[in-house]
Amino acid sequence: MATPVGDEVRADELAMADRLGMALVRMNKMHACVAAHMSKAGLDKASFVLLANLNQMGPSRAGALAEAVFSDPSTVSRQVATLVKDGLVERRADPEDGRASVLAVTEAGARLLAERRAQRNVLLAGLFTDWSPQEWTRFIEYFERFVGDYEKALPDFIAESGLGPRSEGEK
Repeated sequence: MATPVGDEVRADELAMADRLGMALVRMNKMHACVAAHMSKAGLDKASFVLLANLNQMGPSRAGALAEAVFSDPSTVSRQVATLVKDGLVERRADPEDGRASVLAVTEAGARLLAERRAQRNVLLAGLFTDWSPQEWTRFIEYFERFVGDYEKALPDFIAESGLGPRSEGEK
């Protein structure tokens, strides 16, 4: 259950939230460093996020992909065009409506994702060498729960914070 925002939030809850927030800032900084190196290697962070989500979703329309990554359809359309040009994604006729198309990850795209995933998994496994299997499992369970709750709360947070969508298509 989410903690209500406002006067009802206790000082100790805000202190814990700040501690977590600052840890996320540190993690984002490291993630940005990795993203910069990925971009130099030919696949920028935004493209990787689209490719990974499309791979997980299976063949999907561009609008569904944009919604899945909390982005504007026009932005996703431009990014997808690059992925198609690079041979990582292909357009196929929509089996439910032949006039429309769906996006699908190509073999080359799936291979690239598998390579990046293997690299990531080796790195992550190395970080947990000093953790017991129980600690590692517990951390993963809590982290998955946190990420799931964050994903669910994000649209409301954006709407209620006044940040709003970056464009009309991003709602």
